[in-house]
Amino acid sequence: MMNTEPVITAIDARGVATVTINNPAKHNAFDDVIVAQLRLAIDTLAEREDVRVVVLASSGKHFSAGADLEYMQRMAGYDYGHNLRDAEALAGMLKALFGLPQPTIARVQGAAFGGAVGLVSCCDMAVATRGATFALSEVKIGLVPATISPYVIRSIGERAARRYFLTAERFDAHRALQLGLISEIADEEALDTEVTQLVDAILGNGPEAVRAAKDLIVNVAGEEITAELVEDTCARIAHIRVSREGQEGLSAFLEKRQPNWLGD
Repeated sequence: MMNTEPVITAIDARGVATVTINNPAKHNAFDDVIVAQLRLAIDTLAEREDVRVVVLASSGKHFSAGADLEYMQRMAGYDYGHNLRDAEALAGMLKALFGLPQPTIARVQGAAFGGAVGLVSCCDMAVATRGATFALSEVKIGLVPATISPYVIRSIGERAARRYFLTAERFDAHRALQLGLISEIADEEALDTEVTQLVDAILGNGPEAVRAAKDLIVNVAGEEITAELVEDTCARIAHIRVSREGQEGLSAFLEKRQPNWLGD
């Protein structure tokens, strides 16, 4: 029986969670219900120590057309306060996705427009099909990409944002790769293979070290190199060296054996 839930979460035996936007009839456009369900899925996974990687995917031909137009039309009829609360819900979901302690991978096929570019930007890495297309199309309908802007600008840089926020041009996967929005391009039939390669690379590393490395990036990126920052990085490496996982990793390396997180 086909699952008709708008957001589906599946976790395999290795601790790989796949969160799937499941609204293919509307090209996976999202509304307030999907935003709320994504937030719930993300918050639940954040608490799971056994989940090591999160893949953000979607069903059907397209990753996501962004916000559902019927939903947007309905919101336009509401007052400022209602619209503010709605925007805060979307912003909260994006921040939760960006802040997940586990590494995140966006699996992108077909179109990724508007808010969908925000979802991709919130993930640590992304793989897109050769035929994928992207657009920050908000200004075409008299809006702005406000809630996604902190993540998109971090991803593609201010200069590229100045172009694509203002022109709403579509760009292809090769351009997305140049901009840093995606990490890899795959043939359509090889999309899952490319995602799996990234997942396998992550699973080969120390689970606590991976989380610590992600937290390190968040706390160091864009910061001025002060004495306090240097001291913080020293404390981080000292802490992980004496941790159980750090000790096991160093011992395994010196003894030329696999670390215990790889099993037998």
